[in-house]
Amino acid sequence: MAGIEQAVLSFIQNAYLLIGWPGVIALMAIESACIPLPSEIIMPLAGWMLIKDQGLGVEYTAVAAVMGATGNTLGSVIAYWVGLKGGRRFLERYGRFVLISRHDIERADTWFFKYGQQVTLFSRILPVVRTFISLPAGIARMSLSKFILYTFIGSLVWSWALAFGGFMLGQHWERLRGVMRPFDIPILIVVAGLVVWFIVHKVRQQQTA
Repeated sequence: MAGIEQAVLSFIQNAYLLIGWPGVIALMAIESACIPLPSEIIMPLAGWMLIKDQGLGVEYTAVAAVMGATGNTLGSVIAYWVGLKGGRRFLERYGRFVLISRHDIERADTWFFKYGQQVTLFSRILPVVRTFISLPAGIARMSLSKFILYTFIGSLVWSWALAFGGFMLGQHWERLRGVMRPFDIPILIVVAGLVVWFIVHKVRQQQTA
């Protein structure tokens, strides 16, 4: 695991060395397109390499935040579109094989219509979940304009907090990742538990039908 994270770190560092500030947008777009490139490394490292190490002031963390949020929004729209065009069609055709019925899809539509804004906003400050939330939002046909708005707002807060942390910690920016790393596994366990609960619930429904 440490080897993988070191390879990711080297990739991000090289991106900043090669293209500088545009790298923030590109890397955060990748992170939000359902590719697990941790923003917990991207943004703190930007706060250190692109701002503090270059002698720039703390106000530039706001610039980093806007770039991070822009990248997040671009990547999220791509994932949203994939969910809308490909994921939904796939589930409508083959969902029954993984215990997802058309009724489940319609119920998700209704749920996202009611609570999608809050979910999209809150998910942007959760490790792991933030990377993949765009796909189900697209499948559920959440309003694209609201999706973009709440994605940008949530990503702006998250990006600024990480960039500011990286700026304040300077060359010790990795301490921020160390603080957040313990939350990765519990969140994964919760998500996996919800998936298991859904499968068991659906199996019981079919047995009693």
